[in-house]
Order: sequence, then structure tokens, then C-alpha cells
Amino acid sequence: MKSLASPLMALLMTAAVSVAAPTGQHFENDIEPLLSRHGCNSSGCHGKAEGQGGFKLSVFAFDPGADYSALVKEGRGRRINAAAPDESLLLRKASGTAPHGGGIRIKADTKDYATLRNWIAAGMPVGDPNAPKLVSLRVEPVEKILGTKATQQLRVLAKYTDGHEADVTEHSRFQMNHEGLASVTAAGLVTTAETPGEVAVMAAYMGEVGLFRAIVPRPGAAVAADKLPEFNFIDGLVGKKLVKLNVAPSRVCDDAEFLRRVTLDLVGSLPTPEEVRTFLADKSSDKRSKRVEELLKRPEFADLMAKRWADILRVDRQALGHERAYAYYRWIRAAFAENKPFDAFARELLTAEGPLKEVPAANFFQVVTKPGEAASTLSQVFLGVRIACAECHHHPSDRWTQTDYTGMVSFFTPLSSKGSGPGEALFASGDPISKHPRTGESVFAYALGTSMPKANPTGDRRAVLAEWMTDPKNPFFARNLANRVWAMLLGRGVVEPVDDVRVTNPPSNPELLDGLAAFVVEKKFDVRALVRVICASRTYQTSSTPNASNEKDELNFSRALFKRPDAEVLLDMISQVTGVAERYPGMPAGTKAIQLWDSKTRHDFLRLFGRPQRATACECERNTEPSTGQVLNLLNSPELQKKLTHESGTIAKLVQAQADDAKLTEELYLRLFGRFPTTKELDTAVAYLGRKTSERRKAAEDLMWAMMNSLEFQFNH
Repeated sequence: MKSLASPLMALLMTAAVSVAAPTGQHFENDIEPLLSRHGCNSSGCHGKAEGQGGFKLSVFAFDPGADYSALVKEGRGRRINAAAPDESLLLRKASGTAPHGGGIRIKADTKDYATLRNWIAAGMPVGDPNAPKLVSLRVEPVEKILGTKATQQLRVLAKYTDGHEADVTEHSRFQMNHEGLASVTAAGLVTTAETPGEVAVMAAYMGEVGLFRAIVPRPGAAVAADKLPEFNFIDGLVGKKLVKLNVAPSRVCDDAEFLRRVTLDLVGSLPTPEEVRTFLADKSSDKRSKRVEELLKRPEFADLMAKRWADILRVDRQALGHERAYAYYRWIRAAFAENKPFDAFARELLTAEGPLKEVPAANFFQVVTKPGEAASTLSQVFLGVRIACAECHHHPSDRWTQTDYTGMVSFFTPLSSKGSGPGEALFASGDPISKHPRTGESVFAYALGTSMPKANPTGDRRAVLAEWMTDPKNPFFARNLANRVWAMLLGRGVVEPVDDVRVTNPPSNPELLDGLAAFVVEKKFDVRALVRVICASRTYQTSSTPNASNEKDELNFSRALFKRPDAEVLLDMISQVTGVAERYPGMPAGTKAIQLWDSKTRHDFLRLFGRPQRATACECERNTEPSTGQVLNLLNSPELQKKLTHESGTIAKLVQAQADDAKLTEELYLRLFGRFPTTKELDTAVAYLGRKTSERRKAAEDLMWAMMNSLEFQFNH
């Protein structure tokens, strides 16, 4: 494995090796950064759970005391040789003079080697316990506008408790959030690509992180800001960013595009031919907003929202049993059917207590039974923040520590279940004290980003957490809701992934996310109001057809993205257009896939197309990436063929009722694509059907089969 340092940086760091032991050396401040910079304590090397070759270090140096013992005291002292520093196993393996599975990490003629050698020669000092501690990290520059194929060298400065700053660039780790837009070397040299956009570079050093943002405008004539249409405040915030990137949005989509898109997004089905004809014939200026209002009132809107939240809130029949899992699901669905404010929904779940038959929300804590799992799951679901990494060590790319994690866990340690069967109930009782897993110190319940109190809250601690979480001033809650709903409708979040909010994964448009969150608070966490305002924006109504300026842009909402429908929605689409309903074990006839409350219902299509098992709260469980297996299924599936050829299906009825090939073709286009065929499409289809007069029904089946295998059918756009 090659050294992480570039040849240029290696040259800059080259120094004569001195045998004189410098004074004031400090293990945590001087030695740990070297081990981190060269990957010695990474999770792929000696930082993994079991260590490597009998030698274990804490991941990213989160436990300096344990690391010092591992180096100096363990292995009967064979890793360090103070009498002959160059013979130390640590130096010999790192420099490649002794066999090392990780290869050469620190060359013998570098400054880092000299620092390690001199520390060993000085007797491996721990250092002054009162030495300044690292408190923050910043990157210079913080933000810069760069051209395509441009470079920018970053400088990383560490600030300590005594106020001084030190340049730690050579020992920092760098990481991009969008590798297609730029690259960064181990030495912090950023090089932009040819695609316009905004990219963030994370610099990490000893548990602290800093950020650099590069804005790469599109080359060419400037986009005129006053020519970007605005339907509401969203468009102004999106347009401001597009002007900065010199990208023009696509045109507003036509009525047929809008109707199909919004119907799939809000109720998980296609508009019927009658709905398409009526909508296209309607000349009123407010017909789009009226359509949104109609869809929000349909029961399928609650079905679709309940399915999405049941996934991440872990409605699991195997863990709960049929009756309790169904009651838990019905509670979630009822919240969206009655448009319960989302803060009230979150508070009810967070503080659920009592008999499980009477308090369905309490079943969440019967699926997620461990306090740590409850803390990390609810943080991820309601805040969009992942804290699970901090259970074992300081979060490698965020500010959360083991203390922060334990503080969140402490809210749930008093929970316990009493009774059994129908009489089982959830209660919070007692005042258990959580201990820091490394230091053993007491950690009292406190929320992320706040200060730890001197004692645990009295009563049910979760009430304190719920009050903090749903407070309009909470920095995460409203943004998380806004971001998740935005991603549902636009195909990607302002922060993406939506459940990975952190300093080093900034929003693609911070002002937009702030504006959406402010709207959520203003409307008192009304989910339908949020859906309504997003659907009313020009940004949502933008066409998926790119123009010359935005054809490479997939991050800034300059055009509608092609979105693969969820597995359940796609299956319902197929059943809808073929006119043959799917049957599900244990469910009544006519049940739609989006109404399946049990994710364990056996169905090969749903499994193949990425339905989640609800084993975690991660959105990544639902796989919407296309695969070869999916393509082959749609091309060759016997189940799909049965639907196409069913005697009571769409084709059988259409062929019987419609003798005109042009009218038959028109009906198929309205059903599958939500639009009328173009002249060329109509002529092609009519010519094909005309050549198959003796097998007209089979020809019509083939035509529908071909249309169902098109991108236009399989994606929402």
C-alpha cells in the first residue's frame, strides 16, 4: 500500500533525522495525530474491533490512554525500544524494514518518522496533563468559487484551549461529499471536475472536523436572474443558487407531465384515462392546485405516507405479533389520515407509556428494545442524525462523542415492560445512572448539542427529550421533516442521504432548507401544508427534459429527476394498467401493495424490487437502484404475462370494445403514460396492429408489454 502523502508533501516534510530528544513532547497532541494520519488506527487496520496482529488501537485515537498502553506496555514492551529507538518494532514495521501487512506507512527519511523516533528516545513521555487541548478545527479558505478543472490547496488550522492555533494540514484526513464534482489529495489539494455544482471537503483531525465548500459555476454566458420564473418562495431560493452556478432551470412541465408525476407522488398510482382527459381539457388557472388538494384527501395518501414511516419506525410483525403490529401500523396511518401535526405525532411516540393494547405507539419500544438502539433510531428518524458510531468512539465525521451518545441513551434506560400477553404494558420507572463506557463516569440524560445537567430529569425523562426535540427552535426536527418530504417529492433531499445530517454532509442549498424548515414551523408542523407548498412551486413543476446548461446537474433541482417508484408503487402500477389485481396472503381481495402493513408478506416482486425488511431505521434499506434481475423480471415474468393475457384484463376488454386501432392505441397511452400519443407513436402502433389483424389481441398485448418495459412507464418523471 502506498504512503498516504503525495510526493510533493513528502518532499515538503523531508527533514534530517535528529537523535536529540526535544522537550515538551506530548503523546496525545504529537504522536496520536501521526498514527491517525497514516491510517494506523483506522477501522481497516489496528483500529478494528479485534485489532490487527495482536495490536489494537482506538479508532481515530478516541482513547489516548489505551493507545499509550498498547504501544508502551503491552506485548511485554516489544513494540518500543528506548535504548535503540530505530530497532523499535513500531518504527521498523511502519518504515518497511520489517514485514508489515499494511506496507510502508512512514518512510525513514520523513519528519513524521523523526518525531516518533525522538519521542521513543525521550522515554515515551505521556506529556504534561495540563497541556492545551484541541477544541476546534477550521479550514482556509472556508468557501471559494472555482472554475472547472481548477485547483485549490487547503490549509487546516487547529485551535487549542490556550487560544493558539497550529497548522495541522499534513496530519489531517480529507474526504469529499460528491466525488463526481471534484477530488482531493491526501495533502489537501482540491481539483474540480467539469461538472458545475457545489462540493464540500471535510478535513478531520483528532476527532474535530472542518469544512471547505467549492462552488463551480458552469462556463458560458451568464443566466439572467430576473428571467427565472417564481411561483412561491421556494423558487427564489432555488433560483438564487442556480444563478450562482450559472445554470438555467428547465421549462415548466406540461399538464400531462404534472398530472402523472403528482398522482404517483401523492397516492402511488397512475391517473386514469378519464382523469387525464378531464385535466387536460380543464382551462382554469388553478387546476394544478385543485388536483393536489384532491389527492391529499384521498385515502391512498395516508396509505403511502404510512408505508414510508412504517418502514423506518419498524412496524415488524415478527417482533410484535400480528395484532400488535397491525395496531401500531393503524396508529401511524391514522396520524396521516387526520393530518395530525408532526410534532404531536413525534411526542406521542417518544413518550408512549401504558398498556400496549391501548397505546399502540408504545409498540415501537417493543421492537427497538435496547436503550441505545432506541436513542440512535429516534435520532435518525426524527432528527436525521446518525449517532450509532459514537457508541464505541467519537463519530469520525461529526461532532458527537461517546458522552453525547450515552446522554441520549440515558433518556431510555428507565423503560421496562411489565406483564405478558394482552396485559403487557410499558413503563418508565426508577433513576438508573448511565456510565461512560470508557471512563466509567456518570452520564446524565441530555439532548444532542446541549450541556449535560448535574442530575437526571425527574419523572419520565422522555418528556424532556420530546419537548426539546419538537421545540420550533430545535436545529434538526423541522429541517428533518422538510428534507424528508422534499426528497419524497423531488427524488433527492437537500441533504442526501436524508438521514445523515452532519457538519461534513452539508445541504446542497442551505438557504432552501432553512426556508422550508421555517415554513414547517410557521404552519405548526402541518405535513399536508408542506406537501402543498412544494407541489405549488415551479421547482417541483419543472420538466425532466434537460437544457444545455443543466444536463449535468443532478444536485440543485434545476430539472425534475427520473425517480424509480417504490416496489409497492410499481407493482400497483402494473396491476392498474393490466386491470388484474394482485393477491396477497392473508389480505382481503383488492388490497393494494401500498396498503400492505406487514413488510414480511411474501412476494417475489416486492423482494426483487427492493422492499425493506424494517431491520433498521436507515432509508438505505429500501433499494431503488435498478438491477439486471429487475430488467429480466419485467421482460420475462410469467406473472406479468398472466396479467397481460388475463380474460378479464385491460387488453381483453379493450380489444373487444374498441375496433379502431387508433382509439385502442390512444387508450393505452393514456393508461400507461398519462398522455396522448404523438403522431409518430400513433402511426407506428396503428401500423403494427394493422399487420396483425388475425392476432389483434396478441398484438395489443405485445404493445402494452413493450410500453411497460419503457423508461417512461417504469419511472416517475
